[in-house]
Amino acid sequence: MVTAVQCASAPARILVIKLGALGDFVQAFPAFAAIRAHHPDAAITLLSTRPFLELAAASPWFDAIEIDTRPKLFDRRGMDRLRVALRGFDQVYDLQTSNRSSWYYPLAGRPPWSGIARGASLLHANPFRNEMHTRTRQRDQLRMAGLPDVPSPDLNWLAARGPMIEDDYALIVPGAAPHRPGKRWAAQGFGRTASVLADRGVLPVIVGSTDDAPLAHVIREACPEALDLTGKTSLPDLAGLAARASLAIGNDTGPMHLAAAMGARCVALFSSESDPGLTAPLGMRPGQVTVIRVNDMATLSVDRVVSALG
Repeated sequence: MVTAVQCASAPARILVIKLGALGDFVQAFPAFAAIRAHHPDAAITLLSTRPFLELAAASPWFDAIEIDTRPKLFDRRGMDRLRVALRGFDQVYDLQTSNRSSWYYPLAGRPPWSGIARGASLLHANPFRNEMHTRTRQRDQLRMAGLPDVPSPDLNWLAARGPMIEDDYALIVPGAAPHRPGKRWAAQGFGRTASVLADRGVLPVIVGSTDDAPLAHVIREACPEALDLTGKTSLPDLAGLAARASLAIGNDTGPMHLAAAMGARCVALFSSESDPGLTAPLGMRPGQVTVIRVNDMATLSVDRVVSALG
């Protein structure tokens, strides 16, 4: 972590707000790194949610992390704690740019604020912001806030994490947001694809949360050689696994964004429920990420997915 040293030419205390889902959090890695590079001597605090605590704490970008429990307006104690967490900063970068994070602006005392909150001094006023990919939108927001350079971040601090697997392996990511089942390809399809990989001498490694264990069971019924790591890896561990994987195949979900960020070749499956032009995983090099999009996941054939594996 960076030691905070007050400089006359730079804000002494910076707050970065990023609550989001995992994919959104990973998409913000370049912005996090750019803010740290632009304010090398500032004490930078991240306001986020508990699932990202370990990942954020392991990073070189933040000196402190505040957990937002997302209190309701009628929760007086929760709102008081949130108000205290938001106060005392010389500048705020709201990378969440949601209705909720925008009403944090008055709670914070209206400091210099990069975001979309009404009255913000560093307003991201691009009228086409909602038509931009997440990464492009954040780059444009930071440019308007005086940060002209948002390069791909160095993620070597994550690359060595997680279990070491000697075999050549591919990550299988069968899960997605539970409340959006239309984003999920059938586990049987992943199972048949895993069997193709196993026949090629590539070990399928199934990853996800404990909630994805039933999906892993279905996949292993079709491909007993597959290794089930659902519920057994932290986010930093998953990043390290992805950095050493030869391939990652999965739905439009957070672990696929992490795999792309770590340099794994990715085949990302999209239905009509999300737009890859706005949210597709972005890799480190051209051609690293292949997106397959269908209106209905039930129409996606195994042959089409296998053909994308190369």
